[in-house]
Amino acid sequence: MEKTIIVKNLKKTFTISRKQMKIDHTTVNRKIAVKGISFETYAGEIFGLLGPNGAGKTTTLRCIATLIKPDEGTILVNGIDNKNDIKVKKELCFLTNELKLEEQMTPTYAFNYYAKFYNIDQETVDKRRTELFKKFGIDKFAEVKISDLSTGMKQKTSIVVSLVNDPSIVIFDEPTNGLDILTAKQVTDYLLELKEQGKTIIISTHIMNLIEKLCDRVGIIINGNLVLCDTVENILNTSPSHDLEQIFFDLYVKEGGNE
Repeated sequence: MEKTIIVKNLKKTFTISRKQMKIDHTTVNRKIAVKGISFETYAGEIFGLLGPNGAGKTTTLRCIATLIKPDEGTILVNGIDNKNDIKVKKELCFLTNELKLEEQMTPTYAFNYYAKFYNIDQETVDKRRTELFKKFGIDKFAEVKISDLSTGMKQKTSIVVSLVNDPSIVIFDEPTNGLDILTAKQVTDYLLELKEQGKTIIISTHIMNLIEKLCDRVGIIINGNLVLCDTVENILNTSPSHDLEQIFFDLYVKEGGNE
C-alpha cells in the first residue's frame, strides 16, 4: 500500500492564558497538546483520530496541514516535508465547518476566488464547480449571496470551496459537527466516494458510530498521546463486547482522562 502521510514523534506545546490556568488549576502557563505521536496513512483509506475534546486531534491535523508549526517531529505528505508548506498545500485540503466565507460573495464567486490560489485553469475550475455544486445541491443557489443562504447551505458551500483543488489527501476536522442530518449524510457519502477514488481521508471526531461507519483504521488520542492505532475491526475484537464506546472509555480511565 502506498504511504501518503508519515508522522513521526510529533510534539506541540501552547502558551495558555491566566484564565485557562485557573480553570485547569495549574501554575504552569504551557500546555503540551501533542506528546510525540507517530502514525502513517495510506492511499484509498479513511483514517480516523478519535478522542475527547482537547485531546490533541485538531492540533495534529493542523500541523499536518501546515496551519501551525510543530515544536518537534517530522511530517511527510506524499513524500514532501511539510516544512515546504507551499508544495504541501497543493497536495491536501483542510476541511472544517468553521470556515467563514465573505457574506457578500456568491458560491460561484467564492469557488472561483479560492481557485486562483492554486493557479487552476478556468476550464477545470468550471468543470469541478459544476460537479461539486450539483452533488451538494448548491447549483440552484450558485448566484445567491452567502448572507442570504440557509445555515446548511452555507456549510455545504464552505465544504465545496475547500475542495477546489481536487487534492489527493482530504483532512476533515469533525466532519459532521453542526450539520443537519441530510447534509451530514451527503458529506459522509462523499468521503466514501473519495476513498473509492484512491484518495486518503483523515477525519477527527469524538463520535463513535462515525468511526465505525467510515474508518478503515483509527488512532485513539487521549491527553495528547496516541494510545492505540489499529484497524477498527482489530480494535473491536480486543473486547468481548465489541463495543467501541466501552473500549474507548476503558482506555480513557486507564490513561487518566483529563489529567
